[in-house]
Amino acid sequence: MAVTKEYLEYLADLFSIVPHTNIKKMFGGAGVFRHGLMYALALGDGKIALKADAETIPDFEAEGCEAWYYEDKRGGKKSMNYWYMPERLADDEDEMLEWSMKAFEVAVRADQKKPPKQRKLSA
Repeated sequence: MAVTKEYLEYLADLFSIVPHTNIKKMFGGAGVFRHGLMYALALGDGKIALKADAETIPDFEAEGCEAWYYEDKRGGKKSMNYWYMPERLADDEDEMLEWSMKAFEVAVRADQKKPPKQRKLSA
């Protein structure tokens, strides 16, 4: 599925509950950003994955969600620490906001681990 204007509008509406969020087309899908940090990945197949780490992965596992992987040039699976979000979130604004903010917090924690000159947010 190609990323259409309608799909980008859907994503903008879905994530509009998260202040300062913007959507950018990229890599056959779209990135969902807040303050320059990507916290969600909308894939060309219509699935959405949220940024996760050791603190939030148990939430995804409890929901029966799977990690998102991409195939590298050698055919190996690579992880960028995104997990498919529970589909039910699209119909529950409060939970969508909660899960999205947790994903943004993961992105902030990952950003803080980078050398100061590479960080998108200042401490």
